[in-house]
Amino acid sequence: MRPTKYGHACVRLEDGDRVLVIDPGTFSEGEALSGATAVLITHEHEDHIDVGKLDAARESVPGLTVHTHAAPAAALGHGATAVAAGDTFTAAGFTVRAVGGEHAEIIDGLPGCPDIGFVVDGVYHPGDSLFVPEEPVDTLLVPASGPWLKLREAIEFVRAVRPARAFPIHDANLSDIGMENFDGWLLEERGTDCTRIPPGESVDLEGPGSRP
Repeated sequence: MRPTKYGHACVRLEDGDRVLVIDPGTFSEGEALSGATAVLITHEHEDHIDVGKLDAARESVPGLTVHTHAAPAAALGHGATAVAAGDTFTAAGFTVRAVGGEHAEIIDGLPGCPDIGFVVDGVYHPGDSLFVPEEPVDTLLVPASGPWLKLREAIEFVRAVRPARAFPIHDANLSDIGMENFDGWLLEERGTDCTRIPPGESVDLEGPGSRP
């Protein structure tokens, strides 16, 4: 499997001719959706779903499938499939399990919206949550910044999930200095290989996250 990091929380997963995109939001590049046949959306916030980009992709690829929570699925209309935590399904040929269910709290119970994380053949995108799934995770896409997150929580999340590798995402609010600071802390975590993927660049995964 080959993940490519795009702006903020958007990650594109490819394996041969299989192309799936997670959370193409307003802070991510439209090219992330080029050639994709499936999209996963963790929740309704604009930094995770750009409706204009998604509509353009659906016009370009009429068979494009979209899986998300029931609320955004209803708003997106035809072609969007509602999923709930615990569901397992296939998207662009990948096996996907939906986990979690709630957005992390900022303050006073807000934002109080659903958030579905996705485990895609061993690669876990949690959206705006720190939910620890029951199944083993080979590759964790770990949130690095947000009004609902602090560094300690991100580190504890990595320790709880215990992935073989972790790549920071959800980082549009960080300066270059902030990214270096976050990465420096994660590099101290033993047992997990923590590496940043620069925007628009890819890495090749081996093991559970890839086909043999």
